Amino acid sequence: MAKEENVRKLVKNGRESYYICVPKEIVKKYKWQERQKLVIKDKGRGKIEISDWKK
Repeated sequence: MAKEENVRKLVKNGRESYYICVPKEIVKKYKWQERQKLVIKDKGRGKIEISDWKK
């Protein structure tokens, strides 16, 4: 079961997009930066994978 502080709401942003706020601890752990490009892959069964975008 997820910790209560890691529960986030899915928010609609315009007509075609949604967003989720990522906890600061996760951003720091993976050393992500503001405006960094990330790849989101659908892994099925309600799971996703987020990784750095590489050219």
